[in-house]
Amino acid sequence: MGGRLWNRRRGFARRRDARKARRAILNPLSETTQPLSAAGQASLRRRRRQARRSRRGRLLRAVALALIALVALMGLVGWGYLASLPSVGDAQQRVDAIVRARHGIEVGVPPPSKIGRAIVAVEDSRFYSNHGIDIPSMAHFTWGYLTTGSTTDAGATITEQLVKILYVQQPHTIGGKLEMLGLALKMDQAYSKPQILEMYLNAIYYGHQAYGIAQASETYFHVAPDQLTWGEASLLAGLPQAPTAYDPFKHFDLARARQSHVLARLVATGALTPAQAAAAYAATPSLP
Repeated sequence: MGGRLWNRRRGFARRRDARKARRAILNPLSETTQPLSAAGQASLRRRRRQARRSRRGRLLRAVALALIALVALMGLVGWGYLASLPSVGDAQQRVDAIVRARHGIEVGVPPPSKIGRAIVAVEDSRFYSNHGIDIPSMAHFTWGYLTTGSTTDAGATITEQLVKILYVQQPHTIGGKLEMLGLALKMDQAYSKPQILEMYLNAIYYGHQAYGIAQASETYFHVAPDQLTWGEASLLAGLPQAPTAYDPFKHFDLARARQSHVLARLVATGALTPAQAAAAYAATPSLP
């Protein structure tokens, strides 16, 4: 008899503590002044953890559903936007026009060439796997635009930079950036990666009135692009980002620092070993 009475009292105490715990979860400020037992405190902590997990789960599900809806909406809108953009079928003719206007020489530069691999390593290491645009870079651009209003092209893919040169009139506006992204998608669908890389190498500016890799190779090293060493190719690959700042005739030390970064990227992407990169750096000829 005494044992049953004791068990009833214990059961009553547990139910009382459970009620207090529920009230504390719903409104912590309304807790009674009577302290909870050790079992009640453990129950309170457990229920609070469960409540937090439940709220977090609901929030994550809501965010996921919102993102899915946003992506679907962007896909529907983007399809129509892409259709409204101009064709990129004349891209090669536009590259030819740039080279002729600058008295350059257009050459075929297959992707396995040293300069092609160096450019990809330093400017767009995911070039062969992306579809003209790079999602991590887009996220970085979006964050920069939302937080600072910046519309710089930092992180732009090779394909984006090519369409910027050939088609986009106002690349530093939000409208120009969207046009660049849309045209990059179309360019990736219309041309192979080797074709895009070759057009890019022939269209970009390397400083000292050198447009295209043939003119740049001749201007700086008096050789054809397919005769460039790793040291020469890595130096040239660093110039398009800022041709004036990295001008090797005027700022050789800065050009060499940029070259060191290019060689480090070649090592990171597996094109060179650290020993090969060090040898290439040491063998780079000085410029007058």
